[in-house]
Amino acid sequence: MPKYSIVVPFHNEEDNVTALYDRLKGVMEQVGDSFELVFVDDGSNDRTCRLLEEIAAVDSRVLVVKLRRNFGQTSALAAGFDHAQGDFILAMDGDLQHDPAEIPAFLEKLEEGYDVVSGWRKERIDNFVMRRLPSRCANWLMAKLSGVEIHDFGTTFKAYRREVIHNIPLYGEMHRFIPALAAWYGASICEIPISNVHRQRGQSHYGIGRTFRVFFDLLTIRFLLKYMTRPLHFFGVLGALGILGGSAVSAFLLGLKVFTAQHVMDQHGPLFVVAAVLILAGTQLLAIGLLGELQVRHYHASAQRAPYTIDRLVRLRAPEEPSMLQDN
Repeated sequence: MPKYSIVVPFHNEEDNVTALYDRLKGVMEQVGDSFELVFVDDGSNDRTCRLLEEIAAVDSRVLVVKLRRNFGQTSALAAGFDHAQGDFILAMDGDLQHDPAEIPAFLEKLEEGYDVVSGWRKERIDNFVMRRLPSRCANWLMAKLSGVEIHDFGTTFKAYRREVIHNIPLYGEMHRFIPALAAWYGASICEIPISNVHRQRGQSHYGIGRTFRVFFDLLTIRFLLKYMTRPLHFFGVLGALGILGGSAVSAFLLGLKVFTAQHVMDQHGPLFVVAAVLILAGTQLLAIGLLGELQVRHYHASAQRAPYTIDRLVRLRAPEEPSMLQDN
């Protein structure tokens, strides 16, 4: 079993595959401990997968996980984490904007006892309006909402203890919130500065639309962190307030009808409708909360489904069995 696993998702990175492998191999061989490189092809339609398989054909320390289609970065990372065997797992991008030479600094912090080590692009060189400003706002909000005081949630360049990352369910675009989710499980977290360089080859897969989606994810992560195991506490409070408010208005209208003989619908029609809507909405929110509790119970009682499907795994067998291993 290797001590370190380096997980790298690729999507149409044929220009960077070989260079990244060479640099990763050189750095990890200098580290000195056993390691594996888990390369995940996230549905590339160029030569990325072919190049990865050629590398796996000559290096038994390389495992290629080919996904059937492009599932997105979070799912690709989840596939890599699920197949990583190392005690310490490090994730990074495949576009060479993360410098492999900085890996030993992450591993040193893990050896010190931290559960999660997060990279911090302290000196960013991206466009200020399109990238840096939205990212700064999102990171500030995430830190306040999650209570995890780190500066950069967005970078993939992070290192984890195996038992920590395997306890965190990943789906959607939740990879950027791993530190917040890990903190919910009681993990110790630190961050270290990393370099931020321009992409030299290939085309970036990120745009301003991705930044806007982050703000919606912030609402999701805030809800998950506070009410993940008790959704009725959120929906139940809103539902109870609605029912109580509607009941109070209804009691007031009933009093007017009984004691003053007023024609409620003629004189207080809108108020009557408000009362009915509040009671109905409150009842629906309570029902949603109860359904949420059932979902939580089902989640903890059943096995989790992976957010990806695998086409094949490629790894060179041991020297005494030099054939390729491919699992469909």
